[in-house]
Amino acid sequence: MTEHYDNTSASSSSSSSSSLNSSSHETEDDQTIAGILAEEENFKNDGKLGKRLSHLDSIPHTPRVNGEIPDVNDATLDHERLSERLATYDLAELQIERDGNCQFRALADQLFHNPDYHKHVRKKVVKQLKHFRKTYEGYVPLEYKSYLKKMKKLGEWGDHVTLQAAADRFGAKICVVTSFRDTCYIEILPNDKNPSRELWLSFWSEVHYNSLYASGEIPTRAPKKKYWLF
Repeated sequence: MTEHYDNTSASSSSSSSSSLNSSSHETEDDQTIAGILAEEENFKNDGKLGKRLSHLDSIPHTPRVNGEIPDVNDATLDHERLSERLATYDLAELQIERDGNCQFRALADQLFHNPDYHKHVRKKVVKQLKHFRKTYEGYVPLEYKSYLKKMKKLGEWGDHVTLQAAADRFGAKICVVTSFRDTCYIEILPNDKNPSRELWLSFWSEVHYNSLYASGEIPTRAPKKKYWLF
């Protein structure tokens, strides 16, 4: 009994130490992000893109997991439709790497002006999904723990549930210009707060996300100081 108690105590102490270390890393993480935001003046959204599409009606957003990938013909038509819409509203895409992380890379570009911070964005989104399970699990048609485990993996495609979680976690209105036949534009709002920023994405339906800017204003990506985020 005593030996068992001591081992449990040691295990508890180790677990507590691990928890403290994890908490410390989380604090450093958030402090680093705050520092990046403070240093970068161009994070502030001037609302120009929002004004450009202000006359469009956004359908109520219902989070959902990804649907079936369209066949080649449908995908081609969808891409043409999206390209026409972007041209109509004088929008341009920053091309995001197609490695399965495109949604998180596009969000990282909009949040931190660096798609390479996608691992940090994914981590925060999964944490949001885990800690506020009751908010999201009704939109997930598979076992929720399996869904979380899947979303933790690099290369796993983000969906409209992760977009909602990102809006909630980062306090952002996520504006998505889509290739959907019947829906040009979707706004995803935080559930419990007023948004403090706007993030602009394009969505080639069930295929790819890119980061959106006004035409002629796509930023160049000069090498930046590397921050510990992961």
